[in-house]
Amino acid sequence: MALAGGNDSAGQAPNSLPSSAESALAAEAAARFPDAGTATAIMVATRTDNGVLTPADLAALDTALTRAGVSATDGPRLIPAPDNRAALAQIPVPAELNGFALTDRIAELRVALTTDLPEPLRVQVTGGPAFGADIADSFSGANTLLLLVTALVVMVLLIVTYRSPILWLVPLSIVGLADRVAISVDTALAQLTGLAFDGSTSGITSVLVFGAGTNYALLLVSRYRDELHRHPDHRVALRAAVRHAAPAIVASNVTVVLALLTLLLALLPNTRSLGAFAAAGLVVALIFVLAALPPALALCGRRVFWPFVPQADGRDTAAHGVWSAVATRVVRRPAVVAGSASVILVLLATGLATTDIGLSRTEQFRVQAESVDGLATMAQHFPSGSSDPAVVIARTEADTTVQQELDGVQGVSRATVTGAFDGTTRWSVVLDAEPGSAQAFTIIEAIRAALGAVPGAEALVGGSDAEALDIRDAARRDQALVIPLILVVVLLVLLALLRAVPAAVLLVGVTVLSALAALGAGSWISGTVFGFPALDTNVPLFGFLFLVALGVDYTIFLVTRAREEADTYGTTRGMVRAVASTGAVITSAGVVLAAVFCVLGVLPLITLTQLGIVVGIGILLDTFVVRTLVVPALFALLGDRVWWPTTPATTEATDAEPVHAS
Repeated sequence: MALAGGNDSAGQAPNSLPSSAESALAAEAAARFPDAGTATAIMVATRTDNGVLTPADLAALDTALTRAGVSATDGPRLIPAPDNRAALAQIPVPAELNGFALTDRIAELRVALTTDLPEPLRVQVTGGPAFGADIADSFSGANTLLLLVTALVVMVLLIVTYRSPILWLVPLSIVGLADRVAISVDTALAQLTGLAFDGSTSGITSVLVFGAGTNYALLLVSRYRDELHRHPDHRVALRAAVRHAAPAIVASNVTVVLALLTLLLALLPNTRSLGAFAAAGLVVALIFVLAALPPALALCGRRVFWPFVPQADGRDTAAHGVWSAVATRVVRRPAVVAGSASVILVLLATGLATTDIGLSRTEQFRVQAESVDGLATMAQHFPSGSSDPAVVIARTEADTTVQQELDGVQGVSRATVTGAFDGTTRWSVVLDAEPGSAQAFTIIEAIRAALGAVPGAEALVGGSDAEALDIRDAARRDQALVIPLILVVVLLVLLALLRAVPAAVLLVGVTVLSALAALGAGSWISGTVFGFPALDTNVPLFGFLFLVALGVDYTIFLVTRAREEADTYGTTRGMVRAVASTGAVITSAGVVLAAVFCVLGVLPLITLTQLGIVVGIGILLDTFVVRTLVVPALFALLGDRVWWPTTPATTEATDAEPVHAS
């Protein structure tokens, strides 16, 4: 981090609002009003016994507002609820505050409002600034915790994989250093581009660097161990390992990086940020694994594998073992295996049919937040939309018509002029709907349609509900544009790498099916097991991206080895040998990557927990079902035709009999 200075946006929540959205334009117009230098937090007060607020209670609350520095010059500060069991007050907060500075200011307000507050009064601070403060506070220390837990998970899994108390230190040190450099590179990139490197993006980038970097290291070390059985000189073995493993590692990295860069075409700012920063982080991971890991292994020699030091005994790791037995059984009945596995994946994918997409602002937190609880309290005592009104700004000459149109929209409880400046007028519009609900979106759309027909009004509709609606629509547009581009990128990389049209198309197809199955299963688990109300708008796109791009990693590792083996043993037996030789490393890599993504659950936003669930499930499906069963079965069914227009040097007609041996 010190290489590029601090990351000032690390404590902020993701910015998902496109600058071209109508609600963003409304916010810009509102910022030109004289009172735009302040945002409004809301104090909501109730009694813990749910009783009616007494005059003594109201006097105590008025004193609390004085302690908090709220002026009384503009009239009564407390607004009682219709049932007199709650009261609220608006508290100005400097609009320029964000991140931890905003957290500190909201914390000061909460202390001032609750100090010496008599029982049984209860005060909660909510509203836009409080939401921002609670998000920043929930991210405080979260990325450090994420880094520590990720490193611990990778350490444990590497020790289990290598069965060595020494070897795990080498790749983990290299990948850990790569992560720190990647964070510094991304911080500098944020300063150059203006993109926000927020806490969410930083967390996902670290997970990708650790997960993908560890995968690359596992593949290289596994091939190194194989070559040590063939060469007495460990340096010769290492050069052979790098020569054979580097093309697959580079192809894997290029696939994911290019897929991430397609996100730069998205409308959502946080989506573009993730594309740029994660791509840069993965390039750093690739450089460290290929440039720093081989010299480190060369210095350590064979002893780094202690106590299971591989000797130059000519052992063929692809000729025996559990993975060889599994692959042999798969290619004996390829149609049955491929059909059965595909049916399972299709059934899992059907979970998408009943999945709701979109979380409201109050549903974003996975941890308890006073701002969310305060909003729930307000909803019990005040009209649904009064806690977070919509904002309308229009030309002043159209005031009368705009007011009439607002009053005539079904679902608008109240539309009140709150200011005028430089030829424009601003309205606060209370909706008769729960904030963030489908009904609120419908009312916003009706307001926009009504005001859009007013000549000369140039009306803009903003506020939280309008922003949520614009984010949802932009996310749908991004999915429709970016997902096909991701598939095109992956297909082109596979065509360039394999030079085989059927193989490339087949691999993309099964990877997409696996991704859909993971999204379906993940959404079901998210709702049924964890009780989350819906998938966040970012999860389908991010989940599909990571599942397709990272899932293709394992097929690249497998199929490049299968193409190498096919020249000697034919397509079917070559695939069996490829599964046998890569089975352990791909399984280890898959478990590591799935576990690392699940670590996203330590971060406080539901969207990151959901992303961890979906990607974790998808990686395991790809590792144990697609790579182990579906791909070998389909290659066995197609035979040499899978490599068209090329043909292996040894064809199926001369394929050796041992493929049928167990």
